[in-house]
Amino acid sequence: MCTQSVPATALTDFQLRLEEESYRYRTPMKFGGRVVTDVTVLNVHCEAKIADGRRANGLGSMTMGVAWAWPDANVPAAKKLEVVLEIARQMAREFEDASRKGHPIEICVGLSEHRHRIAEEIARQHHLTSAIPELAIMLACSPIEAALFDAQGKAAGKSSYALLSPEHLRSDLGTLLHDDSYRGLTLDQFISPTPVASLPLYHLVGALDPLTTDDIETPVADGLPETLGEWIERNELTHLKIKLNGDDPQWDLQRVIAIHDVANQTLHRGGSTGKPYWYSLDFNERCPDEDYVLQLLSELQSQCEQGYDRVQYIEQPTARDLSRPDAVTMHRAAKLKPVVIDESLTDLASLRTAVSQGYSGIALKACKGHAEALLLGAVARHEKRFLCVQDLTCVGASLLHSASLSAHIPGVAAVESNGRQYCPAGNQAWMKDYEPMFEIRGGAVPTAILSGHGLGYTAPTNR
Repeated sequence: MCTQSVPATALTDFQLRLEEESYRYRTPMKFGGRVVTDVTVLNVHCEAKIADGRRANGLGSMTMGVAWAWPDANVPAAKKLEVVLEIARQMAREFEDASRKGHPIEICVGLSEHRHRIAEEIARQHHLTSAIPELAIMLACSPIEAALFDAQGKAAGKSSYALLSPEHLRSDLGTLLHDDSYRGLTLDQFISPTPVASLPLYHLVGALDPLTTDDIETPVADGLPETLGEWIERNELTHLKIKLNGDDPQWDLQRVIAIHDVANQTLHRGGSTGKPYWYSLDFNERCPDEDYVLQLLSELQSQCEQGYDRVQYIEQPTARDLSRPDAVTMHRAAKLKPVVIDESLTDLASLRTAVSQGYSGIALKACKGHAEALLLGAVARHEKRFLCVQDLTCVGASLLHSASLSAHIPGVAAVESNGRQYCPAGNQAWMKDYEPMFEIRGGAVPTAILSGHGLGYTAPTNR
């Protein structure tokens, strides 16, 4: 922590209050061999004071996606959720310690070393036979971090992203990352204080999602689209994120081609306003090796060249443990398309490992923590790596936060917003003030809306 005088916008006191909400999905979502049908959202309210005496309330929120963060089939889903929420409660008490003062990112970085001690204690209390995954720990802390940043910005009357200059944040990247190679670099060199006006929306096509009416077994009949073609027409989509199996090469190939056919048919009907399509391919870590990816790309190029050309990037194809002896590299695949690290990305060291193994880009997620996203986003920009931001089927404030993060990191390819497809009930309280963020038009998310104080959004009065 810097020993100079405390900036006027530094946090000097704050209290945290946690609350939970639960929602059923309107339709199941399948990824990585898992099917998800509901979600618990953790909201964190922060009442804070900054050094010049001003006070404000901030809000952080995140969907507790334990199926993604903690895929161990030996631990029941209910137990995982219970443990992650307990980590959040204990970390909130750790954050409230009277000695925790300064810029939110300094507080978050300083407290990161305590997360594993707390997680280990909770694992013993719950008689877990294996360690709680790093992603699950980061997920638990993420809404707390967001609440601190939001409260600081609202108290200062500024965007949180405008409080990253040396006037407000004395620590440089070298100090925050514990890496001398970044000495003298500051976050405001890489993070924009204002959001970009809009970003394309990446629409998720889950492995169970109907592409045409022939695929519908039981209609949802709730007034929202039932098929991919209907979603394309409703939202004028141009970017499709395709969930693949990773262990069935012919199914994966035919799935991409079928989605491409639906996109072309809708394009010719004018549903996408004539803009070109882009695809991202997400194997959810299930590919056995790099050859699986190369074979899929080769056959796609041979059988559907236009579909191949539309692949913008590939998400982490193989297992998340990059330190294992048989870890798979991506050098050859990355020469064809950007390959981004996702589940394995937890800190600077993991990024270095991923780069050494051939990954050419990174996927940031607000659910891993706002501080980590800002820091690794800055590193990616400094190293000129491909950048994308993905959500965790975020709803309400968690989606607004994810979109806000995307809009303030120059170079981010697009925004994900899966909650509007699978869990629209979680957005209802926010629709009055932020409907354009959830009911997409022109295939783009109007991120200029998120230009308010703090993280850019204001909680509705009816919450």
